[in-house]
Amino acid sequence: MTKFGIIVGSIRKNSYSKGVADSLVAGLPADAEVTYLNISDLPLYNQDLDENSPESYVKFREAVASQDAFIFVTPEHNRSIPAALKNALDIASRPWGQSVWGGKPALVASQSLSGIAGVLAHHILRQSLVFLDMPTMQQPELYIGNVANLADENGQITNEDTKKFLADSAKQFVTFAEKF
Repeated sequence: MTKFGIIVGSIRKNSYSKGVADSLVAGLPADAEVTYLNISDLPLYNQDLDENSPESYVKFREAVASQDAFIFVTPEHNRSIPAALKNALDIASRPWGQSVWGGKPALVASQSLSGIAGVLAHHILRQSLVFLDMPTMQQPELYIGNVANLADENGQITNEDTKKFLADSAKQFVTFAEKF
């Protein structure tokens, strides 16, 4: 059994990113252990706290360390990833030399209200994952554009073709993650 950590870059209630994540999770095996890691309450990373980290840093690092693989779903904020997502990456990669991300396979999906589907956030996140030594599934590329037309008012994906695409992509990710 693989433990899948899910990190949703949007901390907004009823976010489309959460809806995309839920549709990906639907494609995971029934016996998979799935944990959504909450990044909304993490204080900003501060290197001064490396030696005496707040409990929230410690718990988040432990949660990341306990996962076998990660699914990241992000919106695009100002042509980049959201601050909360970057902060989470930083917290679990520090103190220097003690990153808990390394070697864990990753799947990246992005979504946007526009047709460009968060492509820049997607690639910026991938670049961070390269540095964090996380092998990232390359295909299929999960860019979900015009997401408001594919989801309900709670952010959940309702378009059947999109739901199938995301679930099938998650199944491919399971095979990818098993290689590591």
